[in-house]
Amino acid sequence: MKREKGRRGKKRICNFCVDKAEVVDYKDVQRLKKYITERGKILPRRISGNCAKHQRLLTTAIKRARNIALLPFTAE
Repeated sequence: MKREKGRRGKKRICNFCVDKAEVVDYKDVQRLKKYITERGKILPRRISGNCAKHQRLLTTAIKRARNIALLPFTAE
């Protein structure tokens, strides 16, 4: 009898790779908001579907936007 191993969701594609984006702009708040939860946490790679390179750039951009008060650190 075969045993099924875990649940596999559909493969997510990095939106930044699709757009051929080299940099993630910290001033593009609308785009950055897609990658944070309503509590203000950054979504992990396995949920957001980003590649490793763009996830690192995205994290840096979100942290920069938080420091200059474009994004909140926590939920209101």
